[in-house]
Amino acid sequence: MNFRTAKKTTLLRQQVAAFCCALAAVFATGESHAQGVVKGKFGDWELRCEQPAGAAREQCALIQSVVAEDKANANLVVIVLKTSDGKSRLMRIIAPLGVLLPNGLGLKIDDAEIGRAGFVKCLPSGCVAEVTMDDKLIDQLKNGKSATYIIHQVPDEGIGLPLTLGGFKDGFAKLP
Repeated sequence: MNFRTAKKTTLLRQQVAAFCCALAAVFATGESHAQGVVKGKFGDWELRCEQPAGAAREQCALIQSVVAEDKANANLVVIVLKTSDGKSRLMRIIAPLGVLLPNGLGLKIDDAEIGRAGFVKCLPSGCVAEVTMDDKLIDQLKNGKSATYIIHQVPDEGIGLPLTLGGFKDGFAKLP
């Protein structure tokens, strides 16, 4: 799997990015009136849908957020979606401001090291890493028990943020 790959932004991706960032901002602030409509709950994953401005149809994303047990300022929002043309599956991870950008974002599924992704930009709500998901990664997420995302706030010490993968398979199948 090529965890470092990120494609150039198109109009569709900009719309999807705006949707995802709006959701991430809401999750990061803990507001209860999140944008988008919850269409389903699959374990700790939520399927949220919204019609972005200028889009021909509704865009949906599978979302889970997590906060480190021992560090309240270490949190992540993981957003998984399919592009409307059905050709790409994307994973966007919004990490807190203050992460070390050169270290990127690490991923382990169960005990297997998957790789690292670079951050593509930082917004007021956090720093974004984006991955085009291949079939191998999707299968690992569908069949795994937990995923651990690793961020760095200091060079030599990573913070692992575990997410449960229970429900991912069913939620991913419901993505339009």
